Amino acid sequence: MTSPVADGLVVIDKPGGMTSHDVVARVRRALGTRKVGHAGTLDPMATGVLVLGVNRATRLLGHLMLTEKGYDATIRLGASTTTDDAEGEVVATAATDHLTDQQVREALAAFVGDIDQKPTAVSAIKVDGKRAYQRVREGEDVDLPARRVTIHDLEVLEVRGSDVDVSVRCSSGTYVRAIARDVGAALGVGGHLVALRRTAVGPFDLSVARTLEDLAEHPSVLPIADAARATFPAVDLDDDAAAHVRVGRAVDLVLPGPGEHALFAPDGTFLALYEQSGTGARPVAVFVG
Repeated sequence: MTSPVADGLVVIDKPGGMTSHDVVARVRRALGTRKVGHAGTLDPMATGVLVLGVNRATRLLGHLMLTEKGYDATIRLGASTTTDDAEGEVVATAATDHLTDQQVREALAAFVGDIDQKPTAVSAIKVDGKRAYQRVREGEDVDLPARRVTIHDLEVLEVRGSDVDVSVRCSSGTYVRAIARDVGAALGVGGHLVALRRTAVGPFDLSVARTLEDLAEHPSVLPIADAARATFPAVDLDDDAAAHVRVGRAVDLVLPGPGEHALFAPDGTFLALYEQSGTGARPVAVFVG
């Protein structure tokens, strides 16, 4: 009889050509549980880090979505597509031989910082309850409003003719496809994304990512307590405080900083996420009980 899979996270190096839902299905089979979800969709053409929650750890995923992400990408200048990536139809082309490396680097540097970015219409953003990409496929003209995102760092690795290799560190919700589109527009030649590899989601990077084949052969998860310590500031409680936290009571506790903190029982059990509220701390999500 197979032992039940523990609560925890799995970090997968997603191969190209698979949807995030495809990966979830494979992980469900490998671990023998239906309770698997992912933090942040990756397009089928993209590869790299996909963080999945298993059993109770699926409830961590909404909190993980707030972390920054890293990508390596290739932007192709001189062509615009319907999807802002290589999977769409080319709708306009322009010569790029007049562009200098310096012009390309300066144009990309202008995107670093807090910017208002219009998401690509072919995205997973919901419009009146339906995904934007579904509406586009049904023939609707979708115009998504711009939203504030943060590009922490955008390094140009190499300019190879009309192709530009970049490394991006950005806030969750940023579309690298939109950066490709917008830098092409800024240079007056159009642009789209031809390769995308996610290198990190919060503290989880490619160094800890596993292939689906490895997971199938060696099914295991990063225990929820280890995942919480890796992702949030940790606070270890005494027995009295832990008893209150187990049932979701506010506690007289000054947390070491702003935002969500992971609270642990004396035996190391991960209990809950709490945040500061006045002179005490209140629950955001309780994971025991």
